[in-house]
Amino acid sequence: MSVPAAQAETAAFLERLSGAAPIETHISLVFRGADTVWKLKKAVTLPFLDFAPIDARRRYAEREIALNQPAAPDLYRDVAAVWRDGTGALRLDPPDALPPGAEPQDWVLRMARVPEADFLDVRAAAGTLDPPLLTAIADAVAAYHAALPPVGDVDPVASMAAAVTGNTDSARSAGLPADQVGRWQAGMEAALEALAPWLRARAAAGLVRRAHGDLHLGNLCLWHGRPVPFDALEFDEALARIDLGYDLAFLLMDLDRRVDRAAANLVLNRYVARTGDAGLVRGLPPFLSMRAMVRGHVAARRAMPEEARSYLDAALAYLRPASPVLIGIGGLQGTGKSTLARALAPGLGAAPGALVLRSDETRKRLYGAAPEEALPQEAYASTVGRQVFAWLIDAARDAAAGGHAVIADATFLAPEDRTALAAAASAASVPFLGLWLHAPLPVLEARVSARQGDASDATVEVLRRAHAANPAPPADWTAIDATDGAQAAQAARALIAARQNWK
Repeated sequence: MSVPAAQAETAAFLERLSGAAPIETHISLVFRGADTVWKLKKAVTLPFLDFAPIDARRRYAEREIALNQPAAPDLYRDVAAVWRDGTGALRLDPPDALPPGAEPQDWVLRMARVPEADFLDVRAAAGTLDPPLLTAIADAVAAYHAALPPVGDVDPVASMAAAVTGNTDSARSAGLPADQVGRWQAGMEAALEALAPWLRARAAAGLVRRAHGDLHLGNLCLWHGRPVPFDALEFDEALARIDLGYDLAFLLMDLDRRVDRAAANLVLNRYVARTGDAGLVRGLPPFLSMRAMVRGHVAARRAMPEEARSYLDAALAYLRPASPVLIGIGGLQGTGKSTLARALAPGLGAAPGALVLRSDETRKRLYGAAPEEALPQEAYASTVGRQVFAWLIDAARDAAAGGHAVIADATFLAPEDRTALAAAASAASVPFLGLWLHAPLPVLEARVSARQGDASDATVEVLRRAHAANPAPPADWTAIDATDGAQAAQAARALIAARQNWK
């Protein structure tokens, strides 16, 4: 255990309390007891923090509590003083319980104990991050971000540029190959220059906030059965006052690298469904790349050369442009449009795959409802439908123009909606493919009747009316028989692969 000499007695005291050796990071010692966790900040001075003064350790422990209690109020308990009583023995008490004249010799953050299997990095390693849990993770992050107030005094371009410089220096000093690090730096600087107006527009729109700052799988856990973020970055405001897309990107990169692209794609699309922030995908190449580079130089410093090289390769790969496309998936209720969209999305375009814009989810968000929450009949008035399609088509155009693949998922029964989506692709200067799914009415009726926990509120009666008005596929989109979902996905992939410039 590496602990500053002045804290050796405190560390030994906490080890006796916990009954086990601590988990150690470069800035903390975490002692885990049966019910309680004690976190001791090391009295160290590093380029990015100074925990050497005891007052700083107390201040940052209290800051950590303030940042994390709103998301997990009973996970974080209090900050307590380590002090010596009249017998010379060390004790641990909250500051208001200290006797007059007591002099703390350190400060400790007290937390509740979380079972090891409930940390999401552990779940990822065990292969138990299934779609329902990934959905809940995205919902938790969306709610966490929604509760954060915007900050108005941050230049996101300058902040990101400083982060590029800092990570370049760290990568070089950690011994990563200089030529690759130089290419990464040049690529990041070019990406930031191109995105500068967009980044500043997002800041003006309130999308720069005092965020988590370190939102990877290891800093999410299950608490009372639901995912919660914890351990928000407390020691550097510049690293945490960031674009919400950049905050989310650490989680997406972690999922992409440690689970798979489908997991990252699911979380991205659920997050957008809850927040409406479809525009964040424009920044994902540099956002993901920066997060991968952080992992790369940290791994290099920990003498993990293979992992360091893997993350460096990923950081460079995230910056490579990928050809954007816009795909429309239409058809009657029950044809499997959303199932096909989810199957295709991870393999399309830039990481972590296509943005899926679903009309049913858009409608729910406009009403402030969760995707699975049923809406009243008035939510399906034609005027609301116009709002839904206007947002969906605008978001599809903007995301595609920003370089990201997009799948628009809706019935597209009205010819003007199909025309508008094709026009959006033309305005974004990207290829377009309209896919129309169809299947026999009895198959569709059975699917709609069996739906549970879905964003669609369509009933069998709604389906029958739609079928009566639209008995055959339209001529302007490519028809795919969706009676068998797997065969429909195979046919869709073949159509996409036939467009060589889409690969």
